[in-house]
Amino acid sequence: MCGRYVLKSSPQRLREVFGIEGPDTAHSEEWRPRYNLAPMQKAPIVRLLEGRRHLDLLQWGLIPSWAQDPALGNRLINARSETAAEKPAFRAAFRSRRCIVPADGFYEWQQQPSGKQPFYIHRPDGQQLAMAGLWEHWMPPGATEPLLTFTILTTEANDVMRPLHDRMPVVLHEEDVARWLDPTAKAADLQALMRPLGDSALDAYPVGKAVGNVRNDGPALLESIDGTH
Repeated sequence: MCGRYVLKSSPQRLREVFGIEGPDTAHSEEWRPRYNLAPMQKAPIVRLLEGRRHLDLLQWGLIPSWAQDPALGNRLINARSETAAEKPAFRAAFRSRRCIVPADGFYEWQQQPSGKQPFYIHRPDGQQLAMAGLWEHWMPPGATEPLLTFTILTTEANDVMRPLHDRMPVVLHEEDVARWLDPTAKAADLQALMRPLGDSALDAYPVGKAVGNVRNDGPALLESIDGTH
């Protein structure tokens, strides 16, 4: 699964990397570089609206439009790519509300004799990750504007991730981003995109346990504890 991630790239960099053409509502005063993004917090996602890519702030943890209790979003931070097209909570979003969740890297915890050890996973070349996601709108009782939320799709772990966890985020290749966002894409074509990223495309190293506290944030969280990075 993916329960914490990092997005420290500048707004300008994200616009360039993901070809943002529409309004950029994500990088307002309420957004800043984040080194410990956690569920139920807001983060930028890329979505296609009226044929143009927008960068918008959405809450992490998908709340289906039919949900009676918004607390459901606490449990829907990830969606298994193998079943998302059929699951009631995700199938409508999978059909027409796919998105990209930009990240510079993410964290995963490995069970060790001394306890759980966090690792930071990123691309060795420093490029951003285009994690596949779904977004949804939910209307709070008495509200005039919907709450927009998202989830991150997961797939089987590759060899880099397998010692840490049996799942990992679906990370799309640059040439597959347009097809993922395409509202006319067929389900079979989309399933072909949701495969583990190649082993050489990711690197992992251990970091301090401070990342386990959602109140901690800042570049110091990315410092390795084994001196390799």
